Amino acid sequence: MNENIVILMIGVSTFLGAIGLIALLWAVRTGQFDDHSKFIDAVRHDNEEDLQDAVMMQEKKKAYKKAHKEKMKQEKLEKERNYRPAD
Repeated sequence: MNENIVILMIGVSTFLGAIGLIALLWAVRTGQFDDHSKFIDAVRHDNEEDLQDAVMMQEKKKAYKKAHKEKMKQEKLEKERNYRPAD
């Protein structure tokens, strides 16, 4: 490649990166990423069924973790029982 093309590519990429950075800073300053009504809307649209579903999901996760832990413990004991040293 020609040296001029490489210099042009570096300049253009730096310019585009600066535009992206300026756009990001503008968006943060003007509050484009803020969602003030997020929590208010979440409470407004929650009902008992949704909350009960969330509790049931939490209980299922706990039960799964407990069952998985027991299964791992059983597999470990099984490996220890079936262990045979090399001859």
